[in-house]
Amino acid sequence: MSSMVQSATIPAELAQERRLVTEIPGPKSRELHARRGAAVARGVSSTLPIYVSRAAGGVVVDVDGNSLIDFGAGIAVVSVGNSAPRVAAAVQEQVAAFTHTCFMVAPYEGYVAVCEQLNRLTPGDHAKRSILLNSGAEAIENAVKIARAYTKRQAVVAFDHGYHGRTNLTMALTAKAMPYKSGFGPFAPEIYRLPMAYPFRWPTGSERCGEEAPAAIIGAIEKQVGAEQVAAVVIEPIQGEGGFVVPPSGFLARLAEFCRERGIVFIADEIQTGFCRTGDWFACEHEGVVPDLIATAKAIAGGLPLAAVTGRAEIMDSVHVGGLGGTFGGNPVACAASLGAIRTMEELDLTRRAVWIGETMLPRLRRLQERHPAIGDVRGRGAMVAVELVRPGTKEPDPEVTTALAAACHRRGLLTLTAGTFSNVLRFLPPLVIPEHLLNEGLGVLGEAFASVDQGR
Repeated sequence: MSSMVQSATIPAELAQERRLVTEIPGPKSRELHARRGAAVARGVSSTLPIYVSRAAGGVVVDVDGNSLIDFGAGIAVVSVGNSAPRVAAAVQEQVAAFTHTCFMVAPYEGYVAVCEQLNRLTPGDHAKRSILLNSGAEAIENAVKIARAYTKRQAVVAFDHGYHGRTNLTMALTAKAMPYKSGFGPFAPEIYRLPMAYPFRWPTGSERCGEEAPAAIIGAIEKQVGAEQVAAVVIEPIQGEGGFVVPPSGFLARLAEFCRERGIVFIADEIQTGFCRTGDWFACEHEGVVPDLIATAKAIAGGLPLAAVTGRAEIMDSVHVGGLGGTFGGNPVACAASLGAIRTMEELDLTRRAVWIGETMLPRLRRLQERHPAIGDVRGRGAMVAVELVRPGTKEPDPEVTTALAAACHRRGLLTLTAGTFSNVLRFLPPLVIPEHLLNEGLGVLGEAFASVDQGR
């Protein structure tokens, strides 16, 4: 399967290798970074200040000629690889035809075709409708709007450690204050945050989380919020920015069942987990959960900005004509890219590829855990995996060692991301088309980074 994936998605002229020709970042990147400081608002951060010139398959190449192994995929966006051939060809054809009319003014087939694909691929065989938008935050905003219109209720339940975006409403739904919320209030009202089923940090232990968490959350909705006031429950099936928190088996299903019983719209935020990332098309499928509404973005269009809300026809159609939309939502170029990306995912069976990535990474990470007591937890599903770093012998978060490890990886030519409410999680999101040799080499570099940080203590 590796050779098929490589030949179908990676330009032959872009070598799939880790290659360091300067320090990281190199002189040309540093020069660009100085220009950036004079032109770009300082509130926009960068994980690694290398400036990219090319990327494909499992590598990112910077302006200095360094080729880094990519364990980030643009935060789970380029799952089919950068400039995947079907995506690039579809974009070029669409750009030559027309770039914009606004679907609300003069519609076009691409928008309809993407909605048809989403209605086909998302969980459940009920009648569905979709709308197309620009970003994950916009998708969550619209899902909440739709749920409120349908239920005629106001309250929305979200969860500790959740991340849903940076707009005013989605900041209210997002749990972490710095850097996402601090100084930006007041936030949208009628948002209620409840504990997340976080096995590693559940107060009475991971083995009791699956039993206690649903009861605690449902009890809080009933007693503290009032189920009859709740329009929607919004949850990531696996939390992303919050640290790749995987809830216990059965938790999502019990929560969805409760929502059905009480007339609450169950919204699955699959913005990071969607489109093959976890080894299913959508992470809800692993639990057999069929959400009422599902918000998607990131990997939907191979790197172009596009997002969607898909859901039960009667819920989606409850909004009055003109109540949904936006100037750029479902841009024709992004729609063309999405159709190319979806076709690539199906042709290359990237769900199976994600399972293989998880089966490769998780055992290697657990072996690292045996050698490095700073790794408190190894978790994830498919090609969405993480390690949580703690002070050895405790569960006290260790953000300092997490930062040091990420920096050690970067110096060695491995692009990694951090996450977590406590900034103590290394998360790994390789492109689903990453060649096998690069995946294994990247894990080896990670091991070297751990050894170097241990020696420096």
